[in-house]
Amino acid sequence: MCRDVAGTITTQNSPKYEYPVMNYQVLARKWRPHNFTEVVGQAHVITSLTNALKHQRLHQAYLFTGTRGVGKTTLARILAKAMNCENLQDFNPCGQCDICRAVDEGRFLDLIEVDAASRTKVEDTRDLLDNAQYAPNQGRYKVYLIDEVHMLSGHSFNALLKTLEEPPPHVKFLLATTDPHKIPVTVLSRCLQLNLKRLLPSEIFTQMGFILGQEGIAFEPDALKLISRAADGSMRDALSLLDQAIVYGNGAVSNDEVHAMLGSIAQQPVESILHALAKADAPAILNQIDDLSQLSPDFSDLLQQLLQFLHRVALVQHVPTTLTHDLDAEIVAHLAQTMSPEDVQLYYQIGLLGQKDLELAPDPRSGFEMVMLRMLTFRPVQIGNAQPVQVQQPAPQIQARPQVQISPPQVAPIQPLQSAPQVSNAPTFSDNWETILANLNVGRFVKEFAKHCVLESLDDSECRLNLDPEKANLLDGDVTAKIETALREMFSKPLKLTIDVKALATHTPAQQIIQAQEHRQQAAVEAIYQDPNVAYLQSHFDAQVLPETIEPF
Repeated sequence: MCRDVAGTITTQNSPKYEYPVMNYQVLARKWRPHNFTEVVGQAHVITSLTNALKHQRLHQAYLFTGTRGVGKTTLARILAKAMNCENLQDFNPCGQCDICRAVDEGRFLDLIEVDAASRTKVEDTRDLLDNAQYAPNQGRYKVYLIDEVHMLSGHSFNALLKTLEEPPPHVKFLLATTDPHKIPVTVLSRCLQLNLKRLLPSEIFTQMGFILGQEGIAFEPDALKLISRAADGSMRDALSLLDQAIVYGNGAVSNDEVHAMLGSIAQQPVESILHALAKADAPAILNQIDDLSQLSPDFSDLLQQLLQFLHRVALVQHVPTTLTHDLDAEIVAHLAQTMSPEDVQLYYQIGLLGQKDLELAPDPRSGFEMVMLRMLTFRPVQIGNAQPVQVQQPAPQIQARPQVQISPPQVAPIQPLQSAPQVSNAPTFSDNWETILANLNVGRFVKEFAKHCVLESLDDSECRLNLDPEKANLLDGDVTAKIETALREMFSKPLKLTIDVKALATHTPAQQIIQAQEHRQQAAVEAIYQDPNVAYLQSHFDAQVLPETIEPF
């Protein structure tokens, strides 16, 4: 047996068998962006990088953070290519020069890519940085791209720290990580951190539609919507699922095949459950759950989908413009009109707490059913539609502990300085000082000061107040001016305020408040002493009452 150059296997007594060369490239690699304009959903990062290239203000070290598959390493490679490109097109790599082609083909000597997960030792970091002092071979900068940098050991970070702080002029560091919290703060402070956001399902949906159009592959929009949600903000995950869907669907992407492939709950049952929930139709909800149980679903995932829908419904009810970015705009809009905002908030809170109950339930289905029934049970009933609940058997009567009616001591009403008529919306000159004070538009400190005054006289031109001599130290010109301005605004009169410090014949509003509090406290203490339960504890257990711990309701 021998193998020839053409890739065929031959034997002496057998014919030649030719095997095709498998050179298929997955979509995630084939459609990886090669310049800034091809990147999806990271406009805030792209703007920062292009402005840095435009004004030649490149930082010595960039740290790209974000969840998996959002473009951290891709953006780092594009930036490394833009730093060394010989012919930038609007501060974008041209893709045609020797350097751009070398970077795309992985043969650019001045781009040193390191996977920190496999090179965590301090010796690896030192070997990597030994050549940093030498000038670049081909490009303008020597770029070190360290992926998953949080995997480096503590000693490796220490070895990297000095070079990272003061690198040679021809060296740039590009770091990428999914967990920036594991990076020492000494390293973070020396990097310019760029946070990449999770992609919206609408952005993933649009990009996948564009790729399938370029590839000439038939697809159904509903299938792409399912993949967009399953990707959970990651473009790479979405394209990997899309590759799987194309193979599973025999060259096409259809809704049924994607449902079967993902093993997920179809969108229609979730929508049906929400519509039944909006109508408070318990039998319909239980029937839907019974149908879903035949597919052995993940009820925790189903509850999360319901919560996601309720969240979007709540957003649309308060901010309708958010509906423009939703893939399920029609469904969400209909539910927003069907459900009341109060019900949506209640359902969301019960579902959120119900996620913990699923683990404690005898089985996931019964736990999910109880969460849904709890939403219906605690749903506020409209008064006009309230139906009495028919009880088959009367509940046993429970003998309640006799309640002792305690009459609080009569508190003498506080006599105001002047008899005031009923307060109207527009204060008049016949109002007493308590009424005027309640409507006075002043700050808290100024109002507290005014509570220590009583009204002596008030007419079209002057308001005269008497101040408690014990509070004379609080009087100053600024407080007087603020009260005078507020009085003028209240009565629309050019009033002049005069405050005299003298002994008062009546209680100030502050003193009246203190007296009322003392009366309430005394009533609470007497109520405790008259309570028969307290008397029982005192007589049988030698209990003591601490009056200073008693507070009135």
